[in-house]
Amino acid sequence: MQSIPAVYALVDGKVVDGFMGALPEHQVREFVSKFAPSETEADRLVAAGDEMSLRQALSLEPGHEAATIALAELLVSKGEGDEALEVLAKIPETAESRRVAALARVGGSEAGQSPVGDDIEARLDALLEKAKDDEAARQEFLDLLEVMGPDDPRTMQYRRALTMRLY
Repeated sequence: MQSIPAVYALVDGKVVDGFMGALPEHQVREFVSKFAPSETEADRLVAAGDEMSLRQALSLEPGHEAATIALAELLVSKGEGDEALEVLAKIPETAESRRVAALARVGGSEAGQSPVGDDIEARLDALLEKAKDDEAARQEFLDLLEVMGPDDPRTMQYRRALTMRLY
Protein backbone atom coordinates (compact mmCIF):
# COMPACT_ATOMS: atom_id res chain seq x y z
CA MET A 1 0.00 0.00 0.00
CA GLN A 2 1.31 3.46 -0.88
CA SER A 3 0.11 6.85 0.25
CA ILE A 4 0.18 10.22 -1.43
CA PRO A 5 1.77 13.00 0.63
CA ALA A 6 -0.39 16.02 1.36
CA VAL A 7 1.42 19.15 2.57
CA TYR A 8 -0.37 22.25 3.87
CA ALA A 9 0.94 25.62 4.99
CA LEU A 10 -0.86 27.08 7.99
CA VAL A 11 -0.78 30.73 8.98
CA ASP A 12 -2.62 31.72 12.16
CA GLY A 13 -4.29 28.31 12.17
CA LYS A 14 -5.66 28.63 8.64
CA VAL A 15 -4.61 26.71 5.54
CA VAL A 16 -3.14 29.21 3.09
CA ASP A 17 -1.53 26.91 0.54
CA GLY A 18 -0.64 23.30 -0.05
CA PHE A 19 0.18 20.58 -2.52
CA MET A 20 -0.43 16.87 -2.95
CA GLY A 21 2.00 14.35 -4.31
CA ALA A 22 5.75 14.02 -4.27
CA LEU A 23 7.67 17.04 -5.53
CA PRO A 24 11.36 17.44 -6.27
CA GLU A 25 13.38 18.85 -3.36
CA HIS A 26 13.92 22.24 -4.99
CA GLN A 27 10.15 22.73 -5.36
CA VAL A 28 9.54 21.76 -1.72
CA ARG A 29 12.23 24.22 -0.61
CA GLU A 30 10.62 26.94 -2.75
CA PHE A 31 7.21 26.18 -1.22
CA VAL A 32 8.61 26.36 2.33
CA SER A 33 10.58 29.54 1.65
CA LYS A 34 7.36 31.37 0.75
CA PHE A 35 6.18 30.97 4.35
CA ALA A 36 9.40 30.96 6.37
CA PRO A 37 10.09 34.20 8.20
CA SER A 38 12.69 36.28 6.47
CA GLU A 39 15.93 37.17 8.21
CA THR A 40 15.69 40.47 10.05
CA GLU A 41 18.35 43.05 10.78
CA ALA A 42 18.34 41.78 14.38
CA ASP A 43 19.07 38.25 13.11
CA ARG A 44 22.03 39.55 11.13
CA LEU A 45 23.34 41.40 14.20
CA VAL A 46 23.02 38.25 16.31
CA ALA A 47 25.11 36.41 13.73
CA ALA A 48 27.88 38.98 14.27
CA GLY A 49 27.94 37.87 17.92
CA ASP A 50 29.82 40.75 19.53
CA GLU A 51 28.37 42.63 22.49
CA MET A 52 27.64 45.85 20.59
CA SER A 53 25.82 43.96 17.82
CA LEU A 54 23.79 41.95 20.33
CA ARG A 55 22.76 45.06 22.24
CA GLN A 56 21.82 46.74 18.96
CA ALA A 57 19.74 43.71 17.98
CA LEU A 58 17.89 43.98 21.29
CA SER A 59 17.26 47.68 20.75
CA LEU A 60 15.65 46.79 17.40
CA GLU A 61 13.73 43.76 18.75
CA PRO A 62 13.64 43.81 22.57
CA GLY A 63 12.25 40.27 22.91
CA HIS A 64 14.62 38.64 20.39
CA GLU A 65 15.34 35.32 22.09
CA ALA A 66 18.58 34.46 20.28
CA ALA A 67 20.02 37.94 20.92
CA THR A 68 19.01 37.81 24.57
CA ILE A 69 20.56 34.42 25.20
CA ALA A 70 23.73 35.24 23.25
CA LEU A 71 24.19 38.50 25.15
CA ALA A 72 23.57 36.78 28.49
CA GLU A 73 26.14 34.09 27.64
CA LEU A 74 28.63 36.76 26.68
CA LEU A 75 28.03 38.60 29.95
CA VAL A 76 28.42 35.38 31.94
CA SER A 77 31.75 34.71 30.24
CA LYS A 78 32.88 38.20 31.33
CA GLY A 79 31.88 37.50 34.93
CA GLU A 80 28.82 39.79 34.79
CA GLY A 81 26.29 37.25 36.03
CA ASP A 82 23.91 39.76 37.63
CA GLU A 83 23.55 41.70 34.39
CA ALA A 84 23.10 38.43 32.48
CA LEU A 85 20.21 37.52 34.80
CA GLU A 86 18.63 40.95 34.23
CA VAL A 87 18.85 40.46 30.46
CA LEU A 88 17.33 36.97 30.67
CA ALA A 89 14.44 38.21 32.82
CA LYS A 90 13.08 40.04 29.75
CA ILE A 91 12.18 36.88 27.82
CA PRO A 92 10.01 33.85 28.61
CA GLU A 93 11.87 30.99 30.24
CA THR A 94 13.15 28.23 27.96
CA ALA A 95 15.54 25.34 28.49
CA GLU A 96 18.34 27.44 27.01
CA SER A 97 17.58 30.50 29.14
CA ARG A 98 17.48 28.28 32.26
CA ARG A 99 20.91 26.89 31.38
CA VAL A 100 22.43 30.35 30.93
CA ALA A 101 20.77 31.64 34.11
CA ALA A 102 22.21 28.70 36.01
CA LEU A 103 25.66 29.51 34.57
CA ALA A 104 25.25 33.09 35.74
CA ARG A 105 24.30 32.02 39.26
CA VAL A 106 27.08 29.44 39.70
CA GLY A 107 29.78 31.75 38.48
CA GLY A 108 29.75 31.24 34.74
CA SER A 109 32.61 30.00 32.67
CA GLU A 110 35.76 31.99 32.18
CA ALA A 111 38.11 31.21 29.30
CA GLY A 112 36.08 28.13 28.40
CA GLN A 113 36.48 26.52 31.82
CA SER A 114 33.45 24.66 33.11
CA PRO A 115 31.96 26.20 36.26
CA VAL A 116 31.17 22.67 37.36
CA GLY A 117 34.80 21.60 37.83
CA ASP A 118 36.28 18.31 38.94
CA ASP A 119 34.92 18.56 42.49
CA ILE A 120 31.28 18.61 41.37
CA GLU A 121 30.25 15.47 43.24
CA ALA A 122 31.71 16.72 46.53
CA ARG A 123 30.03 20.08 45.96
CA LEU A 124 26.67 18.45 45.20
CA ASP A 125 26.97 16.13 48.22
CA ALA A 126 27.64 19.10 50.51
CA LEU A 127 24.72 21.07 49.06
CA LEU A 128 22.42 18.05 49.30
CA GLU A 129 22.98 17.97 53.06
CA LYS A 130 21.68 21.56 53.32
CA ALA A 131 19.05 21.52 50.55
CA LYS A 132 16.03 20.70 52.69
CA ASP A 133 16.32 23.74 54.95
CA ASP A 134 18.39 26.18 52.89
CA GLU A 135 16.78 27.73 49.79
CA ALA A 136 20.10 29.13 48.52
CA ALA A 137 21.77 25.70 48.78
CA ARG A 138 18.82 24.09 46.98
CA GLN A 139 19.00 26.68 44.18
CA GLU A 140 22.76 26.21 43.77
CA PHE A 141 22.25 22.43 43.70
CA LEU A 142 19.63 22.77 40.95
CA ASP A 143 21.80 25.24 39.04
CA LEU A 144 24.71 22.82 39.06
CA LEU A 145 22.47 20.06 37.72
CA GLU A 146 21.23 22.43 35.00
CA VAL A 147 24.81 23.26 34.00
CA MET A 148 25.77 19.58 33.98
CA GLY A 149 22.88 18.97 31.62
CA PRO A 150 20.48 16.08 31.13
CA ASP A 151 23.05 13.94 29.32
CA ASP A 152 25.35 13.72 32.32
CA PRO A 153 24.42 10.44 34.08
CA ARG A 154 25.00 12.06 37.48
CA THR A 155 22.21 14.56 36.85
CA MET A 156 19.44 11.97 37.20
CA GLN A 157 21.18 10.35 40.16
CA TYR A 158 21.39 13.66 42.02
CA ARG A 159 17.84 14.69 41.08
CA ARG A 160 16.60 11.46 42.67
CA ALA A 161 18.73 12.09 45.75
CA LEU A 162 17.30 15.59 46.10
CA THR A 163 13.74 14.31 45.71
CA MET A 164 14.32 11.71 48.42
CA ARG A 165 15.85 14.35 50.68
CA LEU A 166 12.97 16.81 50.23
CA TYR A 167 10.07 14.35 50.36
